Amino acid sequence: MPDTFGKSALLLSLILGMGSAPAYSAASTTEAALASAHGIPHPAVIAHRGASFDAPESTAAAYTLARDLGADYLEMDLQRSKDGVLFALHDNSLLRTTDVAKKFPQRKDSPASAFTLAELKTLDAGSWFNHAYPDRARSSYVGLPILTLDEIIDIAQGNPQHKPGLYIETKEPRQFPGLEHDLKNKLSERGWLEPVASSEAQGQPQVGQGKGRVMLQTFDKNSLELLQKEMPGTPKILLLWVGEGSITPEISLSFADSGEKDKAAYYSKQHPKDKAEFINWIDFAKASGAIGTGPSAALTHGGEQSYADLIQPWMNTATHDRGMLVHVYTLDEPVDFKKAMDAGVDGIFTNRASELLKFYQRPSTQSVSQLLENNGY
Repeated sequence: MPDTFGKSALLLSLILGMGSAPAYSAASTTEAALASAHGIPHPAVIAHRGASFDAPESTAAAYTLARDLGADYLEMDLQRSKDGVLFALHDNSLLRTTDVAKKFPQRKDSPASAFTLAELKTLDAGSWFNHAYPDRARSSYVGLPILTLDEIIDIAQGNPQHKPGLYIETKEPRQFPGLEHDLKNKLSERGWLEPVASSEAQGQPQVGQGKGRVMLQTFDKNSLELLQKEMPGTPKILLLWVGEGSITPEISLSFADSGEKDKAAYYSKQHPKDKAEFINWIDFAKASGAIGTGPSAALTHGGEQSYADLIQPWMNTATHDRGMLVHVYTLDEPVDFKKAMDAGVDGIFTNRASELLKFYQRPSTQSVSQLLENNGY
């Protein structure tokens, strides 16, 4: 990928890529052109584990809903089963989101990767959601299975009117040697490493068919280098975090030792040890082939998804100055959407794709309930 773009290339990219997308600031013009050059919508709506506020995360209900709402990307955490099949699951453990304790009581504490695909497919990955969120419960969520990457690709391709891209994280890649190679083979097999011919149209890039149809993400520096080696032409994001294995904090103090009552308060006080430490990470990302970063954010109302604030304007400017984009995780409320956009981000990971699409003035013509029912949920 070129490091810089000439003025004429920027102008052409703007003409082709901006369309009628809302203009948040003059400063975003260059980043919009950069995103368009990679075939990435600007700003991008990244459906975190699908539409996971309204349906069980990483299930067909969540992914079909996100697709039909109009999300730009279906986001997933990739793991590999004992018999070598790529599947989507966030946690290393199956306890939180399945009935593994009931189906395999003696193996309930085993990692998901210790199960064959056939065993994983016996698990109920939907009922937990009904218990956790009774106000959003649906009987159709009972028994929803864990999905393979193949099945998520089928979902992404399943709506003729809107084909979202895939935003794939190599989850705990050191547990899965060769995961990056396996991913390349599967995406190649399914024809997802090349854009569909003649798919670019006026306005926003046609994500699920264009050259930005796959985004690769990881927290792991080594995995980023391996992804670049395996798929040099596919856009990559280095995810950023303050803590062990990522950005060194100003003060190394565990949550248990911090005296804070909740993790949101603890994370809100976590900062990179200095500006140079933050810059080192974005420079590494750039040098290793990433076209952007995926930093954490502190949420206005706290909560489990509130982490260190890594989207301060100076941080975003430093990233943009290196010709890279910023896709922040994980925001669900308009107050945080606005703060992030005002700070200069280029896309947002969200569990509430419906709300982010409304914020970006791209609302679905149908409600969440209507779309769920249309898909049999």
